[in-house]
Amino acid sequence: MPEPAGTRAKVAVLISGGGTNMAALLYASRADDCPYEIVLVASNNPDAGGLQLAQAEGVATFVLPHKGMERGAHDMAMDAAIRASGAGYVALAGYMRILTPEFVGGWDGRMLNIHPSLLPKYKGLHTHEQAIANGDSHAGCSVHLVTAELDGGPVLGQTPVAVLPGDTAETLAARVLIAEHQLYSRMLARLVTRERDPGYLAGKLRERALALPEADEILSHGMPCFGIVKGKKFAYFTDDHHGDGRIAMLVKISGLDEQAMLIERDGARYFRPAYFGDGWIGIRLDLGGVDWDEVGEWLARSWRSVAPKRLTALMDAADAF
Repeated sequence: MPEPAGTRAKVAVLISGGGTNMAALLYASRADDCPYEIVLVASNNPDAGGLQLAQAEGVATFVLPHKGMERGAHDMAMDAAIRASGAGYVALAGYMRILTPEFVGGWDGRMLNIHPSLLPKYKGLHTHEQAIANGDSHAGCSVHLVTAELDGGPVLGQTPVAVLPGDTAETLAARVLIAEHQLYSRMLARLVTRERDPGYLAGKLRERALALPEADEILSHGMPCFGIVKGKKFAYFTDDHHGDGRIAMLVKISGLDEQAMLIERDGARYFRPAYFGDGWIGIRLDLGGVDWDEVGEWLARSWRSVAPKRLTALMDAADAF
């Protein structure tokens, strides 16, 4: 789970070699305004040079050689060590292992990797050789979320690096590595803070609200507001509305009893929105670990409460299939 507001996100870094990108992340984390800290450096290689650096810098380490171990068992052990460290995110930094879907799935949206190409170009190995052979004007690096597809997760950021006349794979790699060290810490910082970023949260909510039939968006009382076209409203996005310090969505509910029940069950997450009455509930989105499927269900329920019967009948018919 993400850290509460005001604390630094805990990150585990997985390496297999010298760990220069790990070092870049670690030293970036020493800045007072960095939103993350490295709590574990783990490796499948006992001889990985980055382990010695991490130990010298006071960072906990974990080593488990993979030879002789079934891949799934090794991943499970690595996963257990990461979770025991308290890490909420995992950064791969030259970790030369293909991960099982189970391991990756357990860190969905919280595991990232840096790759020495401008993805989707040149997945896998020998990226610099390919860029030179193909006459590319620029190579570069990409930071992406890790999915079961090798180097196929959503790209968080990229840095192009010019290919110079006479470049070899080695000379190009050296410059790309400089770019990697700059890019990785920025993208990790952006990832660990985005769950409290109003723009990110509003975008995630908007995507789900506007996917509902005949939904539209307007600005109402300074807030993004979602409703049926030429009809009633079913959701609002609030960011410090009336100075309450919350980032939240407001959706319709059955009434005062349900509102009171939700607030009693979890008063940190649910609240009575000012000026909206008993038929609405505020649900905070800035506490971390948002279940976006559940958000979608709340939106659909609220939409259904104001949608005309012709639309709900169509949705019911679609659900029947």
